[in-house]
Amino acid sequence: MTPIQDTYKSISAPSEGLFKDLGSRFLALAWPVETEEEVKAIVDSLKKKYHDARHHCYAYRLGLEGDRFRANDDGEPSGSAGRPILGQIDSAGMSDVLVVVVRWFGGIKLGIPGLIRAYKTSTADALAQAQVIEKVAGENWRLDFDYLSMNAVMKVVKDLSLPQKDQQFGERCSMEVRVRLSSKEDFFARMSDINGCEICKI
Repeated sequence: MTPIQDTYKSISAPSEGLFKDLGSRFLALAWPVETEEEVKAIVDSLKKKYHDARHHCYAYRLGLEGDRFRANDDGEPSGSAGRPILGQIDSAGMSDVLVVVVRWFGGIKLGIPGLIRAYKTSTADALAQAQVIEKVAGENWRLDFDYLSMNAVMKVVKDLSLPQKDQQFGERCSMEVRVRLSSKEDFFARMSDINGCEICKI
């Protein structure tokens, strides 16, 4: 059986890159993100912060499979900004990343090839400055179990190195754990062998 690939590259903190051409300035800001809501909040805040800029173009890719993505030209000619930004995220093999490129117009038009180069180069610079990390894709599960099953449950948690939080211990106990995708089958098999233990996805 092929092992499940559950790791991918992302960035640990915001970083920035800069490109200048014919008086225009392109400030690229890369951010680690996990949801569309985070993307919207960051883009909105950057539009407020850099309200004097003419364009705030961006692209993002999210998740292990990278199947949630978007490229936005924000008024630049179609395909001249968002796509080149997304192309650099993909070239770096990253996900859970948003890059916003803020452009101040210098009075001279760059033409579509010039724009593509500017958005591409500034994005590449921002990603090159970033601290690259390996992320592990996983799911959060809630465990509910009898106090008598505590040792058996904790042994599985320890053996599979499951991060835990929100623990409550009484006659009935509960906790939340994060299970990496490659450990999921093992996790299910072992938990189903424990009497009185219920699991539900969060």
